[in-house]
Amino acid sequence: MSALHRDGYLVLPDLLTPDACRAIRDDLTPLLAPAGRDPFRSRHTRRVYGVLHNTRAADPLVDHPRVLGLLDRLLLPNFLLSQLEVVEVGAGAPARPPAHDDQHYPLPRPRPALSVAALWTLAPGTARTVWPGSHRWGARRPATPGVPLTPPPGSCTLLLGTLWHARPAHPPVPCLTITAHYCEPWLRTREAFALSPGRDVARQLSGRTRRMLGYSVHPPDTGLVDGIHPYRLFS
Repeated sequence: MSALHRDGYLVLPDLLTPDACRAIRDDLTPLLAPAGRDPFRSRHTRRVYGVLHNTRAADPLVDHPRVLGLLDRLLLPNFLLSQLEVVEVGAGAPARPPAHDDQHYPLPRPRPALSVAALWTLAPGTARTVWPGSHRWGARRPATPGVPLTPPPGSCTLLLGTLWHARPAHPPVPCLTITAHYCEPWLRTREAFALSPGRDVARQLSGRTRRMLGYSVHPPDTGLVDGIHPYRLFS
């Protein structure tokens, strides 16, 4: 926790075995949509849309106990899963400019992070550029080169939502990653998980994951359905 608060990111190595990484890749690769599916996506990337609706491959990552143990100390109880991304970045992809994941929340900096991203590395070639300590900056943007970060396969990298980070250009080979974004329970999530995957799929998930999809209440009464706790929908 000291390193995470100091630097704004933390690499947790060896959370997945090589066999587990291979199995997840094999499950997800057939689900990848064509590159450039819509004008808001790069022609160098392929994505899996509706991850929880289409596969159970990412379930153990969403509620991994090592990750949730840290998130429990970073976010309020009943924090939410905001987005689940599966992205394959192809060789020759251009650099992605510096950004921070909290930037769509219109609150001034400096401030505590409102979200945390957990980036799972499934194969060699995943690279990021980070600016250590930039999660404490005010309104300024990076003006100096960042620090290269190459998390090993099987690792999970936590990125605070206020940390400036970027993707360098031209990865040598296509690389597939899974990123779970978590946010405070009083915020609107990036994906409307109460609509998709829906209750039938939610019944297949762990109780903790159901609560992160929004089948929970942020005290005193944020998230009620017809005046009752949404978890009653499963009874």
